[in-house]
Amino acid sequence: MKRVLITGAAGFLGSHLCDRFIKDGYHVIAMDNLITGRLKNIEHLFPLEQFEFYNHDVSKFIHIPGELDYILHFASPASPIDYLKIPIQTLKVGSLGIHNCLGLAKAKGARLIIASTSEVYGDPTVHPQTEDYWGNVNPVGPRGVYDEAKRFQEAITMAYHNFHGVETRIVRIFNTYGPRMRLNDGRVLPAFIGQALRGEDLTVFGDGSQTRSFCYVDDLVEGIVRLLMSDYPYPVNVGNPSEITISQFAEEIIALTGTTQKVIYKDLPVDDPKQRQPDITKAREILNWEPKIDRSEGLKRTYAYFQSLSKEELLETDHYNFDKYITK
Repeated sequence: MKRVLITGAAGFLGSHLCDRFIKDGYHVIAMDNLITGRLKNIEHLFPLEQFEFYNHDVSKFIHIPGELDYILHFASPASPIDYLKIPIQTLKVGSLGIHNCLGLAKAKGARLIIASTSEVYGDPTVHPQTEDYWGNVNPVGPRGVYDEAKRFQEAITMAYHNFHGVETRIVRIFNTYGPRMRLNDGRVLPAFIGQALRGEDLTVFGDGSQTRSFCYVDDLVEGIVRLLMSDYPYPVNVGNPSEITISQFAEEIIALTGTTQKVIYKDLPVDDPKQRQPDITKAREILNWEPKIDRSEGLKRTYAYFQSLSKEELLETDHYNFDKYITK
């Protein structure tokens, strides 16, 4: 039985990856310090012999006994609320954390894939975004702690690949959604659904003309696995190229939830990207991958998950004060 280490395993994406590798017959070693992850996302796996969990911060030395075939480095705060609250930890997991994972991969002869992000493109001047676009990122702005952590993560990964011969893969993830997202994490979809379920007005930052492209989590996981198993070491965009404005998306959520609340508009945060749309030509050609689940179906599944939450979970908000990060 092949063994795989998944960091950030109790998070939204990490937990779905745990499910996938368990289903595919792997022994899964899950690691998370639970700073943003939740044990409830993986508690259904605890009774399984082929699953084990380490409560550990990957920014500290990692020791895994025995052989290791694959490492998936998915540990990182991934939402504005999180990385504005814990900026130092965000930078550390994208620097010290990846350094430790690469050292482990080198020692074990394991293949490693890192979770990069469309945020490496910043507020793009190229649309749609292709992998050879270098980005438009403000390194000292409020989002810089996340954006630059991911850019450094890509750079050190390629250095280990080129200098040490470590087998590495880089997936650039665009907006993803699905069950197990946290309502309080500040990302647009759970924010909208959470507000609708709580009877609050839906908040749109800016005039709503900025765009996003949403990929359902099952499609994303399939793309990640295909890239991991490929022989391509350079960055690959994985996301859904179906682009929509935030205002249009708010109307879709209103129609989905049947809410009677209105949409309210607030000023746009500093450096918030105006456009997001992946060019997935490489994913199609190299991985024979493209998303299969359209947004209407994915939203129904995601809404059903949020409807299943308890009243206490729905009210478990963690609003962050964005005032000092708003464009005046």
